[in-house]
Amino acid sequence: MKASQGLEVEKKYDVDDDAAVPPLDVLPGVGRVGEPQAAELTAVYFDTDRHALASRRITLRRRTGGSDAGWHLKLPPQASSSGGPEPQQRRELHAPLGQADVVPDSLLAYVQAFLRGADVAPVVRLKTQRTTHALYGGDGTHLADLADDRVTAERLRPDAKGKKRKRKWREWELELVHGDTGLFYPAEMLLIEAGARHAGHASKLAKALGLSTQEKAETTSQGGDAEENAPVLLAGKKAPAAAVVTVYVGAQVDLLLARDAAVRLEEPEAVHDMRSATRRIRSALAAYRKLYRQVPVRRLRDELKWLGRLLGEPRDAEVLQGHLRGHLDELPPGEGTDAARSRVEQQSGATFDAGYRRLQEALQSDRYFRLLDSLEDFRNNPPVHTRAVAPGRKAAAKAVDKAAKRLRRSHKAAARARTGRDHEDALHQVRKDAKRLRHVAESAAMVTGKRAGKVAKAAHRQQKILGDHHDAVIARNLLAGLHSDPDGPPAAEAYDALLSRQDELMAAAEAKYRKARKKSRSLLRRGVS
Repeated sequence: MKASQGLEVEKKYDVDDDAAVPPLDVLPGVGRVGEPQAAELTAVYFDTDRHALASRRITLRRRTGGSDAGWHLKLPPQASSSGGPEPQQRRELHAPLGQADVVPDSLLAYVQAFLRGADVAPVVRLKTQRTTHALYGGDGTHLADLADDRVTAERLRPDAKGKKRKRKWREWELELVHGDTGLFYPAEMLLIEAGARHAGHASKLAKALGLSTQEKAETTSQGGDAEENAPVLLAGKKAPAAAVVTVYVGAQVDLLLARDAAVRLEEPEAVHDMRSATRRIRSALAAYRKLYRQVPVRRLRDELKWLGRLLGEPRDAEVLQGHLRGHLDELPPGEGTDAARSRVEQQSGATFDAGYRRLQEALQSDRYFRLLDSLEDFRNNPPVHTRAVAPGRKAAAKAVDKAAKRLRRSHKAAARARTGRDHEDALHQVRKDAKRLRHVAESAAMVTGKRAGKVAKAAHRQQKILGDHHDAVIARNLLAGLHSDPDGPPAAEAYDALLSRQDELMAAAEAKYRKARKKSRSLLRRGVS
């Protein structure tokens, strides 16, 4: 069963035992406050021995009592409210109660990239006496809830000192229902006046665990909080070369991790997104490889190539299937068209299913999990040479120039290649080199400005045109094989029409490429210096 999900927008406050909830109907926009509703909640939180989820501000719990009993997964907040003025926004997923010790697969899919093969087990039990005050607008709209929580937390595993500690505290939680964030500021002023303080914790679990400095260091070394580790280009256009790469690669690592669950759940475009992130990282590592120690970067590039190949199998089959479906729809109806459609669907569908099966198996492998470790380690502890402190602007411009020269060489090779398979392969290499130039120019844009963006756009144009050419080549090869199959159903006329269509598309794409290259020749020669 697919997990339901929503966006939780709330702010937490620490409060003393004797504080009284202030009159909430004085808040602007609040017409009335509902009668207080009491509930007793029991939640068991699941994590690994090393708190792999809590270290990333992810919480996984099974809660009984109240109106939303079930399994809850809260993903990292989009904005932290810990000690600051902004409300915390978190994506929250729900699944039915099910069994007490079996985490639903629909939720596990979202955290496998962070668990990396480790098992989860109960780590904390919270008992909460909750009194909820519902805030309604003048028109009856349910704006928000103020939860007055008295919490008793028990660690179910010994802490670093070998003790299972219990903690008690009280907190107020203001969560939007159908109201807007404009409610938070006046509410905060009212609550602070009543004795509330900004919460010193992001979640009840974080407060219950009370991770020691040593534990935080250990979990951070394994990846840790994505927001804390996310690199920022603080020096702007004067940033050193390695910092430029770290920021660019770090963003792609975050995207890869974010799309892992979507790939496991077979969501649309997820494989494409993860594959694109993988390619961008490979392009950056290749273009800037001299900044780093050779062995770790070469190993990382090899593993990314392995993952990219696995992602490519189902993605290419999916693109091919969509490509040919459109062309089949253009053919006149009849037995031949139906027979061709059936064979194309069967062949491309089987290739897609087999590729996705291999991909799913790989995503559960130790090899994949170690790759994720290596990517985060590169982001957090880049294996740089001492010369990597050179100006990023100069290094990025040089990388773009080299990538552009590479593209020019592949174009000349394609122009010299013999018609047929050699020429098609050469154009495919042009496409790959245009893609690399695009990615390198994207990284350079952080320190070289708008010209790099124009180079990336021009390279993307060539890449896209030659991608259409390559799609037609792959479709032609599949159709030729089906056409020559003596055991296949009679569909010669349909196959001939489809093959002719691919030839037309290949010729049109090559003509477009020549035009696009001519238009961008001067820009790509000037580079971004």
